[in-house]
Amino acid sequence: MDAWCSSHRKNVKKERLSSLSSETKSTDVDSIDIVRIMEMIPHRYPFLMIDKVTNVVPDESAVGIKNVTMNEPFFQGHFPGHPVMPGVLIIEAMAQTSAVLVIETMGVEAEGKLVYFMTVDQARFRKPVTPGDTLSITVTKNRNRGNVWKFRGEARVGETLVAEATFAAMIVDNE
Repeated sequence: MDAWCSSHRKNVKKERLSSLSSETKSTDVDSIDIVRIMEMIPHRYPFLMIDKVTNVVPDESAVGIKNVTMNEPFFQGHFPGHPVMPGVLIIEAMAQTSAVLVIETMGVEAEGKLVYFMTVDQARFRKPVTPGDTLSITVTKNRNRGNVWKFRGEARVGETLVAEATFAAMIVDNE
């Protein structure tokens, strides 16, 4: 009985250490660069609206970064002499950040799939985004069922909220 108890205690201790180390391991991703983003989603210039994704917590949230420059092609016509980033492109940046989050959550087998907008609700544009701004886009997963995902997005310049929306998207094979 003593040998069994001693052996049993060692196994329990190993199991506890193993579970503790797996609990303390973070699956969060600090940063995803532009090259990796282009491996994950099919968007390309001039329609790739994010430069980097940080603070990725798979199946929960992510932060997309967009450095807004005067070289953006949309500034030629929106608006000459008073450049303002179109609100729909801020929403698109939210969607692309969400797509990266979905791919990171689902794993390599999801890379290259398309993520289509289904709905955009409660979109609010609070302040113009102009050249020189750094847009920080926080997306949080509300839920997902099958291939449909719903998110809440907020875009900020510094501490200032410039846009927000809730939206749903569907992930499909790229055929």
